[in-house]
Amino acid sequence: MSLLKIITAIATGALVSVGLAPAEELLLTGATVHTVSGETLSPGQVLVRDGKIAAVGPSVSAANAKTLDLSGQHLYPGLIALDTDLGLTEIEAIRATADSTEVGEYTPDVQSWIAVSPDSELIPVTRANGIAYFEPVPAGGLVAGQSGLVAVEGWTSEERPIKKPMGLHVYWPAMELSLTPARGPRGRGKAKSPDEQAKERRTKLQSLADFFEEARAYAKAKDASANGGAPAVERIPAWEAMLPYVRGELPIIVHADDARQITSALNWATTNNYKLVLADARDAYKVAETIAAKHVPVIYSHTMTLPLRDSDGYDVHFSAPGRLQRAGVQVTFSLGASSFNAPMTRNLPYEAAQAIAFGLPAAEALKGITLYPAQIAGMADRLGSIEAGKEATLFSADGDIFDIRANVKHLWLAGKEISLDSRHTRLYEKYRSRPRAP
Repeated sequence: MSLLKIITAIATGALVSVGLAPAEELLLTGATVHTVSGETLSPGQVLVRDGKIAAVGPSVSAANAKTLDLSGQHLYPGLIALDTDLGLTEIEAIRATADSTEVGEYTPDVQSWIAVSPDSELIPVTRANGIAYFEPVPAGGLVAGQSGLVAVEGWTSEERPIKKPMGLHVYWPAMELSLTPARGPRGRGKAKSPDEQAKERRTKLQSLADFFEEARAYAKAKDASANGGAPAVERIPAWEAMLPYVRGELPIIVHADDARQITSALNWATTNNYKLVLADARDAYKVAETIAAKHVPVIYSHTMTLPLRDSDGYDVHFSAPGRLQRAGVQVTFSLGASSFNAPMTRNLPYEAAQAIAFGLPAAEALKGITLYPAQIAGMADRLGSIEAGKEATLFSADGDIFDIRANVKHLWLAGKEISLDSRHTRLYEKYRSRPRAP
């Protein structure tokens, strides 16, 4: 027998043996189970089989399952971090480690998940606090590109994404006019007048509208060609990338902070029947009723932002998620997509915790880092809650995850337990065992 045939036979046998292996079952018992979508079980049991949740309840029948006692711990669905630079940047001060920004105003065919570094030291630090999936966000122009949902575990950038694409990122033009604009450096020309600023704003808004109209025209031409009523259309990558967004199949994630930006984006999306998600959304609380009436979810990234205006109270951003929720807005939490915040993504639960202290119900805060981001990503049938049939992406902690003193003890990604080792734990062990003076 040739070497090739021997190798093929061995490989085939290995595959058959794997396929015939009995299903592995794991029973997680004794923990307070935060199902998110239903009641909290204290204690409860979760049966994991073949990477999925097979059963959840106060008591689950699992005669042949391996049992893991989590008494005294809390069991949660894996957290989801949206609107982040995690994986796209490593060290803010070193340009070679940053890959979050593209050149050009309109780059819809950019795919952020491709640029995620699987060797990033920040990702293990992040997953050590219960975060299982994250959304790396492109930046750079008005239409910066597309994002996907990426796992915190995997060998390559091709292996990690579980939803691609997930959304198109639009950075809405600034709407405010400065009446006393600061002058630029010497030799750079005079500052722009309010009329010039208004003209520049109108130009950007019209350019954005024209871009989407061209994309819609391309989509119509493609549809006509597919139905046999028109000749074939030349394939253009940028317009191909726009198809699911102008057809309303995937959300357009608009980054806007000022209330006027938010209102303008809402009117634009309503007029064109686009599926909209608001990101950043610093002033969203000012137009909360309008956002709620249009059923637009918000990815809020300013819980810990300092007040911008002298008239703002110290707690203006602490209380904003609660105000949005009471108006009927679905609030998801984020730290914002910046290289500074990439290492801080692990602090996602504490953004929500701060909002709890200022009026947001704890149940809504938990949904804001689990179920609601899963819904925005279009993955709520698989992630975001502990329900039978969903992916067994779970973590346990020795306390309430909103308490900064709680420590994550176990993390499972699709039923596979993931190491919580990170640069932090390695350095801790290194210096804990350092030589000591006699």
